[in-house]
Amino acid sequence: MRDLLHLDLLKKGRALLAFSGGVDSSALFHLLLEHDIAFDIAHVNYHTRSSSDAEEQNALDLASRHRLQCHIHSCRLGGANFEHRAREERYRFFDYLMKKYSYDYLLTAHQLNDRLEWLMMQLCRGSGLPEMLGIRSRDLQGDITILRPLLEWDRASIETYLSKHGIPHFIDESNADERHTRNFFRHRFSTPMLKEFQEAIRRSFRYLEEDSDNLIEPMNFETLNGFSYAPNPRNIRSIVVGIDTFFKNSGYLLSQHDKEALKGGGEHIIGRHTVVSIEENYTFIAPYEPNIVMDKGFREECRKLRVGAKLRGYLYGSPEAMRIILRLKGGLEPPQSD
Repeated sequence: MRDLLHLDLLKKGRALLAFSGGVDSSALFHLLLEHDIAFDIAHVNYHTRSSSDAEEQNALDLASRHRLQCHIHSCRLGGANFEHRAREERYRFFDYLMKKYSYDYLLTAHQLNDRLEWLMMQLCRGSGLPEMLGIRSRDLQGDITILRPLLEWDRASIETYLSKHGIPHFIDESNADERHTRNFFRHRFSTPMLKEFQEAIRRSFRYLEEDSDNLIEPMNFETLNGFSYAPNPRNIRSIVVGIDTFFKNSGYLLSQHDKEALKGGGEHIIGRHTVVSIEENYTFIAPYEPNIVMDKGFREECRKLRVGAKLRGYLYGSPEAMRIILRLKGGLEPPQSD
């Protein structure tokens, strides 16, 4: 039986487990108990299945039995693109809980099958290494540190663990429906491959994660009143990944066209509402404000500082952001109006 990843970190802090009551999160719940990890659980009830209320009650009962706190969020999401909106909803909930109760880590129960399926889907979408490794053992989303302790366990091992210990859990019937892309890859490819090549696949993911960490430099944005900026890493691929991550954390997904365009540097309008300005040393992100009439002094100062034309409209109405630009670019003081 495999151990949990990041046990050293888990033993030092308090964790919040995203708990659905399904196969993976039920196994992780009991494995955390076995290792004496301090944690509570968070459960989101979307009311989409006949068992939704029973799953919520199971989370409450399980937490009470083991003297843990169970945070419940109930919501009903109508309309299209349910999976994306459900993810946004639960991460808003998790973010609120992490800040209110000062948890150190958010735990999700992703496992090896999930990771392989994600890689395959990204491969078929023409993605690069960082995108294919979207499910990492340790990740940062905004201010939240996410740990995935089960990421080297395959689904068969998890089911064996549950059966051996007689641990009840819920089954999501939709997992059998191959009309869902992930299920198609699971049944046709990832499950058979892991039966034959599990150890090699596990080892490959370790190497890929190490390679990605070495190749892709982090990009740390600071934000003030809607204006964000960060020093540029040494290569454009790291810059594009950093900008992509920034937008994901803001709840917006860049298109493939956006990502390709960003590789050329310079200024870009994203979603008709945000300007991204990639300069030699810094990247600036701000609301896009066209058709702003600027005075001559301001325009001249921006020209001297080589501030992108699309960024100037926002800066004209934001003295604080302009002061940041001046500081980073070596200017002396904000320009005065005529």
